[in-house]
Amino acid sequence: MKKILWVCISTILMISVFYACSDTGRSKKELSDGEIIASSQDAIVVTESGKVAGYIEDGIYIYKGIPYAKAERFTPPVAPDSWDAIRSSRAYGPTCPQGKRMGWYSDDQAFAFNWDDGYPDENCLRANIWTQGINDGKKRPVMVWLHGGGFSAGSGQELPSYDGKNLAKKGDVVVVTLNHRLNILGFLDLSAFGNKYKQSGNVGMLDLVAALQWVQKNISNFGGDINNVTIFGQSGGGGKVTALMSMPIAKGLFHKAIVQSGSLLHCMEPTYSREIGLAVAAELGLTPARIDELKSVPYEQLLEAGQKAVRKVRQKAVENGVTPSLLFGWAPVFDGITLPFRPSSQQAFEISKNVPVLIGSTLHEFLKSSYNPALKQMSLEEAKKEIEKQYGNKTDALIAAFSATYPGFKPIDLFDVDLMFRPMAIKQATLKAALNGAPAYMYLFTWESPVPDGALRSMHCMELPFVFNNIYNSRTMTGGTEAAYALADKMSSCWINFARTGNPNADGLPEWKSYNPEEGATMIFNNICEVKYNHDSELLKIANSE
Repeated sequence: MKKILWVCISTILMISVFYACSDTGRSKKELSDGEIIASSQDAIVVTESGKVAGYIEDGIYIYKGIPYAKAERFTPPVAPDSWDAIRSSRAYGPTCPQGKRMGWYSDDQAFAFNWDDGYPDENCLRANIWTQGINDGKKRPVMVWLHGGGFSAGSGQELPSYDGKNLAKKGDVVVVTLNHRLNILGFLDLSAFGNKYKQSGNVGMLDLVAALQWVQKNISNFGGDINNVTIFGQSGGGGKVTALMSMPIAKGLFHKAIVQSGSLLHCMEPTYSREIGLAVAAELGLTPARIDELKSVPYEQLLEAGQKAVRKVRQKAVENGVTPSLLFGWAPVFDGITLPFRPSSQQAFEISKNVPVLIGSTLHEFLKSSYNPALKQMSLEEAKKEIEKQYGNKTDALIAAFSATYPGFKPIDLFDVDLMFRPMAIKQATLKAALNGAPAYMYLFTWESPVPDGALRSMHCMELPFVFNNIYNSRTMTGGTEAAYALADKMSSCWINFARTGNPNADGLPEWKSYNPEEGATMIFNNICEVKYNHDSELLKIANSE
């Protein structure tokens, strides 16, 4: 009897010790801050291609580098290969090969952005996911992030602000970031060489469609709602959002859209995109009969040929009296198939008529003083002489309108305040409002960073840490101040609310009305947030008049 009793007691003690030492027996709420669980029992999710294993950090399930598709060069993506064993998906996958990032050669830029360039490989169609729960039947809003870098560079991991943990934790949303084909791999138009390559000029966009289709098929097991998907992106990512809104093949794959400093209302015209394709083949000495050999050309050689081709065709366009668009070369192509309409056309806007949109930009975007520090020391008279080179006899009217819009402005503001992205955003919102469909909301991010010595101001990308609630991750850009944390709390709440309901209004902020050109309601994000109405319309009218 004593022997049996001892065996029972020993068994109970062993079980107790096992559960005391095993992470699998602990709830997420019991984990200490920063603790990570990565085991063969936790964070396992079934996808159509097979099971994936992620990890848990601070109560958030995290998955990285999941293949959502595969593709051969210059052809549309197809479903990824399946796997039998559980696939470890805890580290970022490869990024699309791209040109050298010149920002590393600027200490100020390298310090502020702190890029993670990862490792390049053409097998780069990967997704990263952050969620509060898996396999629980809950329907969380899904936010799919499309990275910047034009259509030539970047990745879903390149900036510290892109980490989705804080957004998922704060808003109980599922955050997805993506890698896809870029530059010559994603946007080389070879349609002149036959039907086989008829969609080659847009395969980078078709990758994103494949990713959204993957989300529809798989995100439920990650706790997401397939009927509440928001696509959002900044710069080139905003351009990708705009392009997807113009693509019939993407209709129904998302339900809300956010465009940050990327209102792409122009795309590559087929005349020039095909000329670039022909010029690439000529650079490599390939005849039409040998065009398939492009698939085996080493990437660096291919990219160099592409860059030469773009320069030649751009020069030809200039000689023909055409002003090349900002993203001339590697950008979506108006091919009549993937993009049957130009993004600025009414037909294109009709495709996403019922999709609410949030649109905006930053006050300074690509501030000229970062490239020409001498501008910082100019007097008003010196600044006036400088801007006369661009605005001629409109200069006095421009300065008067500037003073009315920004009372107490400094001479440097005449160079740094953005007068390009904001008008594009307004045009997109105006065209959207004209449909009398789902609403558009406009914002202007004006908060200025204190580092280094305030030189970054409210530059291009500055709003990203605030949107993702990642001030700590991005301290080298934001300074990590209390004011930054406070604004990030407000701004990320707006993005979360918009993803949840299509309305960005949030507690602690003034009423944010939807946009119409008569009122021009714009939420100003700064230490004090306020809504202004057509506050800069006269300035923009003068700056952009012929």
